[in-house]
Amino acid sequence: MNPSIPDLLPAYPEIFLVVMASVILIADLFDSGRERGMTYGLSLATLVGCAVLTLGEMQASGGQVGYAFGSMFVSDYMGNVLKLLTYMAVAACFVYSRGYLADRDLLKGEYFALALFATLGMMVMISANHFLTLYLGLELLSLCLYAMVALNRDSAASTEAAMKYFVLGALASGLLLYGMSMIYGATGTLDISAVAKAVGPIVHENTPAKLVLIFGLVFVVSGIAFKLGVVPFHMWIPDVYHGAPTAVTLFIGSAPKLAAFAMAMRLLVNGLLALAVDWQQMLVILSVASMAVGNLAAIAQTNIKRMLAYSTISHMGFMLLGLLSGVVSGNWRNAPDAYSAAMFYSVVYVLMSLGAFGVVVLLSRTGFEAEKLSDFKGLNRRSPWFAFVMLVMMFSLAGIPPTAGFYAKLSVLQSTLAAGQTWLAVVAVMFSLIGAFYYLRVVKLMYFDEPEDTSPVTARRDMAVVLSANGLAVLLLGILPGPLMQVCYYAIKLL
Repeated sequence: MNPSIPDLLPAYPEIFLVVMASVILIADLFDSGRERGMTYGLSLATLVGCAVLTLGEMQASGGQVGYAFGSMFVSDYMGNVLKLLTYMAVAACFVYSRGYLADRDLLKGEYFALALFATLGMMVMISANHFLTLYLGLELLSLCLYAMVALNRDSAASTEAAMKYFVLGALASGLLLYGMSMIYGATGTLDISAVAKAVGPIVHENTPAKLVLIFGLVFVVSGIAFKLGVVPFHMWIPDVYHGAPTAVTLFIGSAPKLAAFAMAMRLLVNGLLALAVDWQQMLVILSVASMAVGNLAAIAQTNIKRMLAYSTISHMGFMLLGLLSGVVSGNWRNAPDAYSAAMFYSVVYVLMSLGAFGVVVLLSRTGFEAEKLSDFKGLNRRSPWFAFVMLVMMFSLAGIPPTAGFYAKLSVLQSTLAAGQTWLAVVAVMFSLIGAFYYLRVVKLMYFDEPEDTSPVTARRDMAVVLSANGLAVLLLGILPGPLMQVCYYAIKLL
């Protein structure tokens, strides 16, 4: 598609979403029911509509890269795949959260509108081909998440978590903007494709522009690290996960990780690949530190939301192994395998996070939050099926076969070994073994301890179906990972 032709086809899903989110916000004024049936149905229908438009755009483009808004917005195979997965993740969040929020009188149009506008921010980040577009998407996502964390205005913990998230998020946005401005100063352009062309010659010259470029890279990596939640930019994750309503924690811990992965790919791989030697060294430090802090801190947690928060930090550190293994001493042959392994890991992590937090939401009821590890004691006696779903999630997070988490870790470790980073692979395996302890502790509580609450676990039919499908998907992707791995490989290959 010619970038000079003003064609909005690649942006149709985004345009449809912003229109429908506005409609839903108004339509909710006429939906006074506690269950918000009309608003809930419209929100799910909006995501289905976005998926149909995205699939239609993929078919219409015939695999070709499309541009909109003066090449500031790009539509390619990787972006479309990540968008489709984002729709699925957000839809699952809506299904899981409905009962939890209704019981606490928090199921209002604002929740659905904020979640949909946050989804719009993710979509813009995923398709960004310009620094300004990327920043606009990031800010739209972040501002919606700040408001969602503070959704329960009567909770001091939620308000405090939102304030911490806002202050630290503003700091991270400042770092990212400063880095982008320095890269602009060195290259003279904000277009990511143009930056990639301009960086090559600068790298091979010993000029002040190269020094400015390196400093800009440091700040950009810092911004990406905050969005991923890796050490030392992780301080917001445990407090926000703990303080936010569990339904909001479920949202924050899932779909935005796909957008953060896309952000890293657009900036580091699409734009600054010529500086791979420099940003790979930074990612090594971030990765090792995240696996160490995440796994060791999680052992001491008695609150499952904080435990899963530190688990997120360790998993994002593991995902970075794939990103830093792509280019070895100027050899690009490992790049498609490494980046596709990182993408596969991100997708599988989102599925695991959805399932784990979904069970936490399921066990929470009116006036009771299932946040302590002790709340999972004897779950097998109360509900054998949902105990099994949680067991699959814990095994997958620990990387135990035959779950998807095992294959995800294996693919990342293979790419790390192919890059000649044997010591990194050994470190990753060691920390994975440490991490297995706190995951298996949850399994032990569910199957071998006496329940503190003997009441049966009840679930809405839609939630029971989606949560069961979520658990089976994690199991099936561990047994047959090939199709999704192929999709990830082609998404990176066609980038």
